[in-house]
Amino acid sequence: MKLLLHACCGPCACYPTEKLTGDGTEFDILYFNPNIHPYKEFKHRLATIREFCEKKEYNLIINKSYPLEETIRGMLCEPSGVRCAYCYRVRVRYAAQYAKEHGYDTFSTTLLVSPYQKHQLIIKEAERAAEEFDIPFYYEDFREGYQRGVDISLELGLYRQQYCGCVFSERDRYEIMKHYKGEPPKEPLIRVSKHIAMINNLVHP
Repeated sequence: MKLLLHACCGPCACYPTEKLTGDGTEFDILYFNPNIHPYKEFKHRLATIREFCEKKEYNLIINKSYPLEETIRGMLCEPSGVRCAYCYRVRVRYAAQYAKEHGYDTFSTTLLVSPYQKHQLIIKEAERAAEEFDIPFYYEDFREGYQRGVDISLELGLYRQQYCGCVFSERDRYEIMKHYKGEPPKEPLIRVSKHIAMINNLVHP
């Protein structure tokens, strides 16, 4: 079995790749994450997954496309009202399509390792993509190895991001800081607020 593993970042790839390797599963890694904001963060995470794959000698496939306006509109106009659904759908759908077109037997995603993601929603979107492109979705609950993944990323000295990826999760990060630790740094919070105001104008001019 040859699997295409979508990776949302370097640290999240640490445990799933170790588990798949231990199971004797052949896989390639795919980086496609147009939801990451700002672009500097997108580039930082791309550099990190490259670093990880070089150290582990994994084959990495990269899609650098960054359709910011389309992604933001998709999140804000998500019919389900859950913006994460759009981010999950776009990424697993691309992974399924790429896997089908390039001769893979199945596909999966490292999003399944995080206890902070909406696990069942990821499964739902991946199964829809699997049906659409007629290719099996490989499901494994990688969350049991989350701490192992953290340990590996620290051992390798990988950059560990502080928020999920989109501008809204970055805003939420500072809101959480304010709630639990007092006032967050003013400059980053002002910057994020300006970005969100700009994004709202893109969708509702």
